[in-house]
Amino acid sequence: MSTPEFSREAKKHLGQNFLHDHGVIDKIVRAINPQPGDALVEIGPGQGALTFPLLRRHGALTAIEFDRDLHAPLQAAAREHGRLQLIEGDVLGVDFTALAAASGDAHGTIRLAGNLPYNLSSPILFHALDHAAVIRDMHFMLQKEVVERMAAGPGSKVYGRLSVMLQAYCTVTPLFVVPPGAFRPAPKVDSAVVRMLPFPPERIEVRNRGTFAAVVRAAFGQRRKTLRNALGGVAEAAVIEAAGLRVDARAEQVEVAGFVRLANLLANS
Repeated sequence: MSTPEFSREAKKHLGQNFLHDHGVIDKIVRAINPQPGDALVEIGPGQGALTFPLLRRHGALTAIEFDRDLHAPLQAAAREHGRLQLIEGDVLGVDFTALAAASGDAHGTIRLAGNLPYNLSSPILFHALDHAAVIRDMHFMLQKEVVERMAAGPGSKVYGRLSVMLQAYCTVTPLFVVPPGAFRPAPKVDSAVVRMLPFPPERIEVRNRGTFAAVVRAAFGQRRKTLRNALGGVAEAAVIEAAGLRVDARAEQVEVAGFVRLANLLANS
């Protein structure tokens, strides 16, 4: 029986761009720095560019892949590198908390990594946030513009809902930029690798995740509006001021802690 082989064609509708630059791959592996006992989980292994070096370094890896055509070639190629557990399906349907509980990690945590499909990056990030309590760290390749938004601070033109939602729960650190030529086919934009370190539960000040998400969504829903107008159906002016915020400020001027204070006041009331 012949060994399954990878197709050379990427599927545009799945947002596939396969990493092939060995220098970039080595930098990512060094950034992840797998240690004995770690439970590594890769999102979207593709054709194994990062999977196989991680297996050679660590010996075992769980990978989540949506494209069924990649499953057999991945499993066949992985045998000479280490032990690959392949989860078939959409990462948005994967329960990371259950995965961590079954991982065998001494602390019941997992470490996430992956070259994320750019058309699904935000939903995947928010899905990971829902399970941040069992995620030790995350190392993702994303569109450079998205990484800039993730790490942006107040006053920046790219500071927005994604920045606030992530930074309320994680430390976000851009690591390095990756040019289009590192992929096949080459995307039309630069990419970047980012590290996210979830805060321990005692450091997270958000008291009600739903209220916090609603406040941030409304505040940035129309960036030109002041908080008084943008939050008209969410928070009265007196509550905004009680949180130490100016009602005539715009969302892009408010630091993460300010949104947390406002959401906590609303949750308490």
